[in-house]
Amino acid sequence: MTQIFNFSAGPAVLPKEVLAQAAAEMLDWHGSGMSVMEMSHRGPEFMSIYKAAERDLRELLAVPDNYKILFMQGGGLSQNALIPLNLLGHKPEGATIDFIHTGSWSAKSIKEAGKYAKVNTAASNTTAVPAQADWQLTADAAYLHMCTNETIDGVEYQPDFNDTRFKDRVLVADMSSHILSRVIDVAKYGVIFAGAQKNIGPAGVTIVIIRDDLLGKALPVCPSAFDFKLVADNESMYNTPPTYGIYIAGLVFQWLKQQGGVAEMERRAKAKAELLYAALDVDDFYQNRVAPANRSRMNVPFYLKDESKNEAFLAGAKARGLLQLKGHKSVGGMRASIYNAMPIEGVQALVDYLNEFAGR
Repeated sequence: MTQIFNFSAGPAVLPKEVLAQAAAEMLDWHGSGMSVMEMSHRGPEFMSIYKAAERDLRELLAVPDNYKILFMQGGGLSQNALIPLNLLGHKPEGATIDFIHTGSWSAKSIKEAGKYAKVNTAASNTTAVPAQADWQLTADAAYLHMCTNETIDGVEYQPDFNDTRFKDRVLVADMSSHILSRVIDVAKYGVIFAGAQKNIGPAGVTIVIIRDDLLGKALPVCPSAFDFKLVADNESMYNTPPTYGIYIAGLVFQWLKQQGGVAEMERRAKAKAELLYAALDVDDFYQNRVAPANRSRMNVPFYLKDESKNEAFLAGAKARGLLQLKGHKSVGGMRASIYNAMPIEGVQALVDYLNEFAGR
């Protein structure tokens, strides 16, 4: 059978070791006689799974003690609503939320937040992050929202925390598609959230990391099941959480620790991205339209100069076991997502095909 490499942007490739362990434990988890799918979410068996997942994630990201980790239902779209619903309760009517618009996901965030508050797009560019000194921030904004890796557009960045305007400002970051792929300083953010289906586990789980002082600020209309304080006070068990997804996420966290942690994942991410971008940049047969300084290490969109060859390119890729390379419908072209679970061998196989198709 042809070796398969899955470049899907999400739901995405998972480590084979994790899938094998889940398969082995499917019918009987650790002698309990139950599948994880059958366990009570408040029973001792699942609570041990949950506690281990929370502990391992806290260790991997060096999450400070004054932050809570929540495992919630949904994904990035749901959090686009839950963030303002949970952070605007301490602000009077007429509150403003600042946004950095760098692509499709930050655009979705802006649209959703506009239902709850005034929004200010402090900077906008979908191919290069505007210079931070030029960001037009609101002095008393409720918070500043940024998507630090745009899954569709392939823009990645980290803000410069030396900016004095950040003092006492609440920073909210959507890290859905690059969390656990690079070392971050969690303490610089008020809230970090991430859908699981890219670098953590199956679709349906969202991770929220929130500083303690930001809890208890939900708007009165916020549903109780999605009030971050209630979720935190009940250790993510206020209502039934996505138990099997949390279990798989926990196995991924264990796998990451075995591989050497986030620092090792960052080293591998750099190597994979450099290999792929080098092949795309040889000549103009392929094009990546993102400024080199802001190119994503996780999601690499590219275009054929002659787009009449798109279908032939995808057919040839599929024949070689290189799957899910078609770009998002909103932008077209191609996209290779090279998350933590994608081995460098998969990227090398793609590079070999890029060169072959280009006739190099």
